[in-house]
Amino acid sequence: MEAALSRFMFFLFLLTCDLTAEAAAEVEKSADGPGAAQEPTWLADVPAAMEFIAATEVAVIGFFQDLEIPAVSILRSMVQKFPDVSFGISTDSEVLTHYNITGNTICLFRLVDNEQLNLEEEDTESIDATKLSRFIEINSLHMVTEYNPVTVIGLFNSVIQIHLLLIMNKASPEYEENMHRYQKAAKLFQGKILFILVDSGMKANGKVISFFKLKESQLPALAIYRTLDDKWDTLPKVEVSVEHVQNFCDGFLSGKLLVSVRLQVKQIVFLLCPFYFLLNKNSLGSEREESQMLVNGYQVQLDRRNV
Repeated sequence: MEAALSRFMFFLFLLTCDLTAEAAAEVEKSADGPGAAQEPTWLADVPAAMEFIAATEVAVIGFFQDLEIPAVSILRSMVQKFPDVSFGISTDSEVLTHYNITGNTICLFRLVDNEQLNLEEEDTESIDATKLSRFIEINSLHMVTEYNPVTVIGLFNSVIQIHLLLIMNKASPEYEENMHRYQKAAKLFQGKILFILVDSGMKANGKVISFFKLKESQLPALAIYRTLDDKWDTLPKVEVSVEHVQNFCDGFLSGKLLVSVRLQVKQIVFLLCPFYFLLNKNSLGSEREESQMLVNGYQVQLDRRNV
């Protein structure tokens, strides 16, 4: 039951992009100079599709049997909106079979946890620009993912149950160098730990800092959290190096805690944050009946009978 908690989708944020029909129109292909409009990559066979997916952290591919459906032009409209995501299209029957696709489907592939997330055929055929944009934003997890109310949904829905957070101010002079080292360390734990950046310069992220009992004077800091049992640990005032990050992660994975804490949910639940009614949702955000509660960015199942 506890393991299932990490798979719940949080209803934290509804993306309210006023995308017009024009914004969802087909992007015309052009090869004239930098900044020109781009098209999704055409994937003609299985080797091309496999190479395309392996070469990027996040790939979104439209597997279509019919190129006349509206989803095709909507997918094309996403190319410029998400420059850090690679987009592709394939109509090849062998490619569709290779990825277990039986109809018109849009899929998101992630390197960080080796996930393939499929929109159902009925969702794809009725998709609009707002829904597809939300699907991509929620599920675009990178080797280092920046924490925000949208990406937290994808983070907690990942099969990877351990999160490492680098909490630091993005305006810091050391930010670029620290991020470079942090990204190098992330590759060492691919498939084991999700690496996350929390910008301490954003007021809204103060709740995350408080959750891990950190103070501004202790930043930058590393915090590690396991969704399965809510165990966590911190390393304050850290020098962000590959070695320090690796040692901290290895210690947690082996059961060595610098701060031995298990969350006392019943005592802190009404002290730390406001009450959010968070509905268990699928990747498109359809509502279900389960209510959830968020404590400073990390989930706690709430028995509504005890409220």
